[in-house]
Amino acid sequence: MGVRIDRKPEGTLSPVGESGSSKIRETIRVCHALLEAPKFSALLLRIDHELAEQIRSEGCRCGGALHRADYPRKPRGCPRELRPDYSSRLSFCCAECRKRATSKSVRFLGRRVYLALAVVLVSAQPGGPTPAAARLGHVLGVAGRTLQRWRGWWREQFPLTPLWRAACARFMPPVPTEALPGELLERFTGAAHEALTHLLVWLSPVTVRGR
Repeated sequence: MGVRIDRKPEGTLSPVGESGSSKIRETIRVCHALLEAPKFSALLLRIDHELAEQIRSEGCRCGGALHRADYPRKPRGCPRELRPDYSSRLSFCCAECRKRATSKSVRFLGRRVYLALAVVLVSAQPGGPTPAAARLGHVLGVAGRTLQRWRGWWREQFPLTPLWRAACARFMPPVPTEALPGELLERFTGAAHEALTHLLVWLSPVTVRGR
C-alpha cells in the first residue's frame, strides 16, 4: 500500500484544548529513537520517492522527459547504518532543455546539512529550552549558533513563505510565530511518530524553491 502524501492540515489537526506541550515533550523524548529506527527512515524515503514520482510523471514544461539526476548528500544527525537512506536528494534533469526539477522532500529541509527531522525537533522547545531537546542537540552535535539560525528561520523567514501565508488562517486558535515550530507540531494528531510524519509532509512544499 502506498503512503498517502496529499494530507490537508484540516485532516490532521488536534482538537483545541489538547495538551500540546506534553505532546511536544513526548515527541522530543522519542525522537532519538525515531532517528535510529530503520522503519521510520524507510517510511520517509518511500514518501520522498512518491513525491519524486509525481514530478517525473508530469514531465518538463518544455515537454521533455525527466531523468533521474540526484544530488549527493552527506547529512548530519544521521546514524551510520541509516546513511544510505539519506545519501541523495531525489532530483531530475530534462532530456531536452536540461533544466532541473527537484521534488519536495520529507527527509531534507532545503539545503540544510541536518535532517529535516532534526531541524524540527531540536527547534521545538515549548516554553524555552528543555532538557530533552538540549540532549538531542548535544547528541546530534548541533552548535548553539546553528540552533539560533534555525530558530530565526522558523520565526522570521518561515512565516513569509507561501505555504504559511496560505495555511496559517486554518489553525484555530492561531499559531504564534514566536512559538514555531513547537506549537505547530502540537496541532497534528496521532502518536508522536504519526504527528511528526504529518508535519514533515505538510512542510514539504518549503523544501523546493518558490514555495
